[in-house]
Amino acid sequence: MGSEEFQKRLSQELDKMKTIQKNMQKAMAAKQTLDGQLSENNVVKEELNFLTPENKVYKMTGPVLVEQEIDEAKQNVEKRIMFITSEIKRNDEVLKDLSNQQDKQQEILQRLQKEFADEQQLKSVKK
Repeated sequence: MGSEEFQKRLSQELDKMKTIQKNMQKAMAAKQTLDGQLSENNVVKEELNFLTPENKVYKMTGPVLVEQEIDEAKQNVEKRIMFITSEIKRNDEVLKDLSNQQDKQQEILQRLQKEFADEQQLKSVKK
């Protein structure tokens, strides 16, 4: 493989690696956000469990606070927790897939570097 050809291939493979790493960073940021949301919703769920029927719960609808039934609020929070949990699982699968892609890409880059080093060594032996 010629030097120019090698540089072009190496550049392409490095671009692929950068894309994988960017996607991984996005997925990690999404995971942090989801973990934070799950934590917040679990705190809300715990707080709702302390309420008695005499207490009132309000939800923000636009700029207005609207009274909401405690049971309805508990159901909404439980649904959010279930949704966030499923999103975390989905995101974990994405991270796992990206990690596998990154490992494969690293192997490709290492193989390219070895090929280049072997080629350089052959050239120096021939001279």
